[in-house]
Amino acid sequence: MNSKRVAQETAQVLQDYLTYQAVRTILDQLSETNPTQAIWLRQFSQQHSLQNSSAFLEALMSERKDLVMRIMTVREDLAERVLDFLPEMVRSGIEESNLRYRCQILERLTQTQGEESDDPDDSHPTE
Repeated sequence: MNSKRVAQETAQVLQDYLTYQAVRTILDQLSETNPTQAIWLRQFSQQHSLQNSSAFLEALMSERKDLVMRIMTVREDLAERVLDFLPEMVRSGIEESNLRYRCQILERLTQTQGEESDDPDDSHPTE
C-alpha cells in the first residue's frame, strides 16, 4: 500500500468537498441577498461538476472571477474551522463503524453456527 498516494488522494477529495460546501454556503447567502445571482450560480453548478473543484473553479473563473474569490475565501475559512478536528473525528468514526460491523459479523456467525447445531438430525441423515 502506498500511504503517500492514499493521503494525497484523500486530501484532494477533502479539498473538493470543502469547495462543494463553500458553494452551498454561498448559494444560501445569495438566495437571501441576491436571488438572481444565486440562480445563476446554481445553474452553473449543475452544468459544471463540483467533483473536480479545480476544473469547476477554472470554468467559473472565465465567467465570474468575483465568485471564484468568494468560494476560495469561504473554502479556506471552512478548512481552518474543521481540519484541526478532522483526524480524531475520522479515527473515532472508523473505530465506531468497525466495532458495529464486527458485532454484526459476530452475531451472524453465532446465529449460523447456532442454527446448524440446534437440530442434530439435520447434520446426520438417517435411513
